[in-house]
Amino acid sequence: MRSKVHFLHIAVAVIKNMQQQVLISKRKNNVHQGGLWEFPGGKIEAGESVFSALKRELFEELGISITAATPLIKIKHHYQDLSVLLDVWQINDFSGIAYGKEGQKIKWSLINKLSITDFPVANKTIITAVQLPSYYAILDDSNEVALFAKLEKILNKQTQLIQLRLKNSTAQQIEQFLMQAIPLCKKHQVELLINSGVSNAQQIKIDGLHLTSSDLMALKKRPMIKGWLAASCHNLSQLQHAENIGVDFAVLAPVLPTKTHPNAKTLGWQMFLELLEKINIPVFALGGVTRSDVEKVRFLGGQGISGIKTFL
Repeated sequence: MRSKVHFLHIAVAVIKNMQQQVLISKRKNNVHQGGLWEFPGGKIEAGESVFSALKRELFEELGISITAATPLIKIKHHYQDLSVLLDVWQINDFSGIAYGKEGQKIKWSLINKLSITDFPVANKTIITAVQLPSYYAILDDSNEVALFAKLEKILNKQTQLIQLRLKNSTAQQIEQFLMQAIPLCKKHQVELLINSGVSNAQQIKIDGLHLTSSDLMALKKRPMIKGWLAASCHNLSQLQHAENIGVDFAVLAPVLPTKTHPNAKTLGWQMFLELLEKINIPVFALGGVTRSDVEKVRFLGGQGISGIKTFL
């Protein structure tokens, strides 16, 4: 009979500043995964909440006092000699000036410069979650003039990640649209992903590819693309397959009823939470959610919300 795996429960802090930098510290050479950089935190003591553990650990390690934090993601990982549950929270407010209170090296690093080779393997998903925004807009087909107007509306909502779901547009229409859209999005520091349902999607050179659920399940490994790889998922088997082939993040739907599909079977918040607890990749909620739901999603361990009309 297989013995139950014991996970070492660790509270992990993602501390950002206004310069889009995140605070990392270097592990001492004589500890597990020594010599690598990590996000600060430490073991949760018996009877201690994650937030209490973060307050204690960050004061002991960095000399700062935190007053507000929200969950970001939970990650289970098995090393050869240790199994860990990383309970990752984003620190929203703190006082004090951070320094290596225990003699450890610390530094502020640009979020887009974080590299997994400098961190323990279990931190890969944390780095992905840190680099992703809380909003993932979807831009559907329209005539060319309306399509560009919709894009401008989305950009005005300060959204940094957009999926182009242009399944009914011709290759020529998409090419003409992208000639205008790409420089405009670069100006706003916004990244564009193309939906795999678009003809010749993998030949379109933008910031990533978003797999439909059917295209996801047809794959046996991660496709050779540059940039983000996302996927649409509706159940646990699709989420697990997305994780197994190396998808960076998923969109899980439908969470709530929508006006367009009022009688469709929905997951609800409880099932959304339960599914998230079984996987190790960032997940956006889609279906009936609005921008005002982002805090709820984050407290459930989701990355944020995705949608169409909510960004228009």
